[in-house]
Amino acid sequence: MRISDLAKSEDGMPLIAANGAGLQQFTDDRVEPFPIRDPIHPKRVLRDREVDSNKLLRDRDGGLWIGTVAHGLIHVHDGRADTFRKSDGLSGDIVMSLFEDHEGNIWVATTGGIDRFRELPATTISVKQGLSSDAVDSVVASADGSVWLATYFGLTRWRGGQATILRKADGLPDGYVQSLFQDDRGQTWATFAGHGLGYLKDNRFITVTGVPSSEVYSITGSKAGDVWLSGNSGLSHLHDGHLIEHFPWSALGRHQQAKVIVFDPERGGLWLSFWNDGGVEYFKDGQVRASYTVADGLGKGHVPGLRLDHDGAVWAATEDGGLSRIKDGHITTMTTRNGLPCNTIHWSLEDNDRSLWLYAGCGLLRIARAELDAWIADPTRRIGTTVWDAADGVMLHSSSPNSYGPPFAKSIDGRLWMLIGEGVQVVDPHHLAFNKLPPPVHIEQIIADHKTYWQNLPGAAPLNLRLPALTRDLEIHYTALSLAASEKIRFKYKLEGQDRDWREVINDRQVQYSNLRPGPYRFRVIACNNSGVWNQVGDSLNFSIAPAYYQTNWFRALCVVLVLALVWAIYQLRLRQLHHDFALTLDARVGERTSIARDLHDTLLQSFHGLMLRFEIVSQLLPERPVEAKEQLDRTIERAAEAITEGRDAVQGLRASVVQTNDLARAINTLGEELANDPANHGSPAFRVTVEGEARELHPILRDEIYRIATEALRNAFHHARAQQIEVEIRYDNQQFRLRVRDDGKGIDPAVLSGHGREGHFGLPGMRERANAIGGKLVVWSELETGTELELRIPAEASYLSPAKRSWLSELVRRR
Repeated sequence: MRISDLAKSEDGMPLIAANGAGLQQFTDDRVEPFPIRDPIHPKRVLRDREVDSNKLLRDRDGGLWIGTVAHGLIHVHDGRADTFRKSDGLSGDIVMSLFEDHEGNIWVATTGGIDRFRELPATTISVKQGLSSDAVDSVVASADGSVWLATYFGLTRWRGGQATILRKADGLPDGYVQSLFQDDRGQTWATFAGHGLGYLKDNRFITVTGVPSSEVYSITGSKAGDVWLSGNSGLSHLHDGHLIEHFPWSALGRHQQAKVIVFDPERGGLWLSFWNDGGVEYFKDGQVRASYTVADGLGKGHVPGLRLDHDGAVWAATEDGGLSRIKDGHITTMTTRNGLPCNTIHWSLEDNDRSLWLYAGCGLLRIARAELDAWIADPTRRIGTTVWDAADGVMLHSSSPNSYGPPFAKSIDGRLWMLIGEGVQVVDPHHLAFNKLPPPVHIEQIIADHKTYWQNLPGAAPLNLRLPALTRDLEIHYTALSLAASEKIRFKYKLEGQDRDWREVINDRQVQYSNLRPGPYRFRVIACNNSGVWNQVGDSLNFSIAPAYYQTNWFRALCVVLVLALVWAIYQLRLRQLHHDFALTLDARVGERTSIARDLHDTLLQSFHGLMLRFEIVSQLLPERPVEAKEQLDRTIERAAEAITEGRDAVQGLRASVVQTNDLARAINTLGEELANDPANHGSPAFRVTVEGEARELHPILRDEIYRIATEALRNAFHHARAQQIEVEIRYDNQQFRLRVRDDGKGIDPAVLSGHGREGHFGLPGMRERANAIGGKLVVWSELETGTELELRIPAEASYLSPAKRSWLSELVRRR
């Protein structure tokens, strides 16, 4: 006998792996075979050649792992053995080595590779453990500790780790068992494919006849011996095994059977959930008393699960809308908005601690009672859940995998029996696998703009890590080591100097940042394992980003100084503008006073001067011709009245237009005729007005000023020139407006012409001021005894309201 390995038995005695001699143990100073029972036939002990042990390992939970030479791996725990061979997925049947890591994972090296075994939340009972079939349709638990399983090949009773199978030969109507129900009398009811209904009593199966439905999908009952069936032809009511009522589904407003029915002992009626069209109904005394749909707040989709809890609340599992709770006619629904990982819920179950278990499309979920009570009090609250998914051996289904019911049960020892895969899965809520070791966390490398600046290599401590200026894209890679379920590691990271709070991700091992500001940063990362144990210390990395020149403090200070200088310059400019506006206002006032003086000169003073001449005439005529003197005096008085009117108009309406129409030539002609007929003039000179060019509409204010200049020139010519002819020429050119006033009188003294006029007289200076004010140019030519010519020129852009149309050729010539 060649010894290949040693281990300890449960009582601390040596176990010997001997090639060809199976597994041996010391007993009373003797070496005896260590009995290992057959997993399928527990009464039979495996023979030495079936064990043929090669490697041994006693794990931390007391389980014994036996690696064989050619028969795979054997696991023995609590007297129960499981075998794993290449046909079961093991990499090879020849086991070379066994190892347990610090997280409790068992590593098996075979000639074909390396395999890992870890404890899962659910233990699977299948054909290997004695079931008649892996296809299980329903499960119920009885008060004696037994669990009944409906399979394709008989009714299986599991008790004390042993399976007892009842088949057609044992009195069952058929081998294919579908729905199960355990009544309050301890009787197990079962339905069979096409062969009706029956129940077990005193280990004898009693068939019930008269059931209208050939298939029954759900069974419920009361303590009074009433049993209700949801079948393909309707809802049937039995009492003491006899049919007393039957309601076709059309009577309930439905076209298909109820998926689940549950008796309500407090209200005395039935709760029904439906697959097609969804919805939940309450049925009593032959009528639907209440109906709940999506419009009432129920979750969307089919309703494959229905359960009544100890508080009288109804829990409805929906395929697309989460888990709904109906209490006193009010519905609240728990969805992904409340923290569920998905909205596809197949059924719900409560354990002895009143924690809620859900089988969902994304796995098996557990919600602690405290979390559930908090959600019931505040349906907007987010809850915490524990999730076991495919990585934990839970089979995932997008729709309910069970056509018959119930798909779950709770045995008297508190274990949960679930149909979520092949065979039946058993979960002990008080003995769940728990990984106590927090995973070590490491930052691996930092990459800036696709260039690696630091890696976590031996001796590569990140001392004063400084990234270049204008770093745009930053990547930080990190990881955590946990071999139990690395895909379930959750991380929290935070970049101090950028992130306000921690960010949480699942199985994501890198983070990216863009356009970070220059300055110091500290990146921190922590992680938790598959059981939610956090490594709060984690790892950290300090680094900084250099600033560009325009991001430095001295550049910002310079910008501040420039901004302040600009503000000061704007302030000074504004002060100058205010001073300029004040000066303009002052100039406007002075100009207005000057304008008043000109208007008084042009109107009132000229009129007074004419009146003085008329009074001289009256004084000369009075002694010799009194009648004529009186007539002249009357005309003088009328003229005085006109002078007063003109003065008042000049004072009150200096800005009013003196020319009521835009016909400047007519206005000047009318003025000339009045002056020619005035007897105060020296003689009666000939007067005419000529117009050259097509008359254009002038700006009103400019037109008035031109008229006043012409008025002053004509009055001077009529009153002082002693001329024989006076002529006014108005010319409308495309480039300018031109006004000429000519006479052949005595002319103007050159001293007066070259200066500013006679002292106390404002005629010539006033005309020049008016010309300058409207953007024109006034030119006066005069010689003694030859006459005077006055010319006013104003650019067309300032004169006319609308510019004249020019050809492109004339425009080109004008510009040149």
